[in-house]
Amino acid sequence: MTRYEIFVTYKRGIFDPPGATAARALANLGYDEVEGVSIGKYIRLDVADGTPEERVAEMCDKLLANPVIEDYRIVAKEV
Repeated sequence: MTRYEIFVTYKRGIFDPPGATAARALANLGYDEVEGVSIGKYIRLDVADGTPEERVAEMCDKLLANPVIEDYRIVAKEV
């Protein structure tokens, strides 16, 4: 088994509603030093040994991320 970790975030310039909401809430709680918050997705994907990272990228493009508004980063992990 091979494990990939996928980190999905909004592309630069795309409004991040959850991040904006969290930033406002932190300011309301007195955390004035917070200048911005980004909230994304973390996906742990276990696949058969020998599955290439390109195949995982294909999965991201087709289902796990929206390539129009999101970027993703794939990291191979030891299991």
